[in-house]
Amino acid sequence: MYVIVGLGNPGRDYADTRHNAGYMTLDILADRFDIDIARRNFRSVYGEGRISGEKVVLAKPETFMNNSGWAVRDLVNWYKVPHDHLLVIYDDVDIPVGTLRIREKGSSGSHNGMKSIVYQLGFDDFPRIRIGIGSAAHGMVGHVLGCFTDEEKPEVKKALSDAATAAELIVKGGISEAQARFNHKGKNNPKPERAE
Repeated sequence: MYVIVGLGNPGRDYADTRHNAGYMTLDILADRFDIDIARRNFRSVYGEGRISGEKVVLAKPETFMNNSGWAVRDLVNWYKVPHDHLLVIYDDVDIPVGTLRIREKGSSGSHNGMKSIVYQLGFDDFPRIRIGIGSAAHGMVGHVLGCFTDEEKPEVKKALSDAATAAELIVKGGISEAQARFNHKGKNNPKPERAE
């Protein structure tokens, strides 16, 4: 079993914002695998189903981004998944728009939702898919809570679809194949990589 968490902020006002890339990816997964994300518990809206025969929980914390750890802790405690079967999908300002970075573990970086998760869980050795939303030219809060530009939307649409595919690959056979496919320069990352 896997618990797959997409980070974001609840409510219509935030639905199409950059910070909701994790929510958007979960919607794609739910659509592909006919999983209804409608149940409420664990401070989340969630659904259970199967991806490639493996039982999964798709969850969107409803705690608002900065308190995501409360929801993730509740989910992990209830489902008792091992660390490597918790997958968190979220936006990242430190990588270019449309680029994916898939990691087995690591620090929370500058992302407040991830800081909350690592703090509440007390560990950081769980896989994550980071979706690049680019850096802010003027003001971080306005950037992450703003919507993607028309110019960004095609790249983002592909990145969200690729992130859903990466999640499927991780569930099917572990993280290595997803990393090999998406952690590189090329069609998914046409821009030069920035130092992380």
